[in-house]
Amino acid sequence: MADVAKLANVSKSTVSQYLNKRYEYMSEETRRRIAEAIEQLQYRPNVIARSLKQKSTATIGVIVFNILHMLTTQVLRAIEDMCQQHDFHVIVCNTDDDPEKEKKYIDMLWAKQVDGFIIFPTGKNVDLYKKMIEARLPVVFVDRTVEGIDVDAVLLDNERAVQLGVHYFIEQGYKHIGLVAPPFAPHVIPRTERINAFRHALREANLPIEEEWIITEQVKHISGRLDALWQRDKLPEAIFAINDLTLMEVLTFAKRRQLTIPHDIALISIDDVPFASIYTPSLTTIAQPAFEMGEKATERLFMQMDGDISPQMFRLAPKLIERDSAKKRGDKIE
Repeated sequence: MADVAKLANVSKSTVSQYLNKRYEYMSEETRRRIAEAIEQLQYRPNVIARSLKQKSTATIGVIVFNILHMLTTQVLRAIEDMCQQHDFHVIVCNTDDDPEKEKKYIDMLWAKQVDGFIIFPTGKNVDLYKKMIEARLPVVFVDRTVEGIDVDAVLLDNERAVQLGVHYFIEQGYKHIGLVAPPFAPHVIPRTERINAFRHALREANLPIEEEWIITEQVKHISGRLDALWQRDKLPEAIFAINDLTLMEVLTFAKRRQLTIPHDIALISIDDVPFASIYTPSLTTIAQPAFEMGEKATERLFMQMDGDISPQMFRLAPKLIERDSAKKRGDKIE
């Protein structure tokens, strides 16, 4: 920094102000000279030294359970946008919903002294989550909560999302409705809430709950389970897919058996996938407010960094996007 100051004919403090983007009382000529000196000397600030002095690394750690999910990528984009506005960096780690990988990444990011964590938790590292709270680390959970862990959490209103889908099927005249989901897991809050809400919505509507139509299976096996129902002529009239990955399995099954959607089987899914409007027929979906979830999580994290706040849970509203895949069987699809 001293070399830059000497070459630009300014003080070290002026260079420091430039590097921290404090330009209020700095002329354009001074800024130009400093920029040219930095370029000529190939100067790079010592980030480690700066973080020690400022007691901040200007970095947050984001730990996701599956980076392939549509929700995850959109939430990450919103987090990155918000952090960019605050001149913060983001380190992203993918756990594959493996608690051992999650623990490894939390330990690594903690050792790197990130300023806060946004976590899609596996739910299996309760003792570690508690240690983070005891250490007063800023932490926000996204998409899931963990029993006994009192931190900010940002989730979809899962019950409302399922109600939107089931009620739309009923409005279109469908009475025999099935659901496809990954295996039931109590710690995976969205999955549990959506499966329970599906049963509740059918009971409220006095519709039959056929257990063989509620498929909770490893994603790669879902199309096979549907195929077995088709071979026995036991398919429901309509299927509710609880996320984008299960949707893909239903579409794979329908294509393999040359089924016409919605005539042979109607379809609605949670997650508004990018191809929903251009698929034939276009897909009726329930969109998660993913960008708003990412923005809210980041906003709460920065609020925690700025001072003590009471943890809150935020349930954001889903939106039904009506297209063609769940129309009445007699309706003409444009």
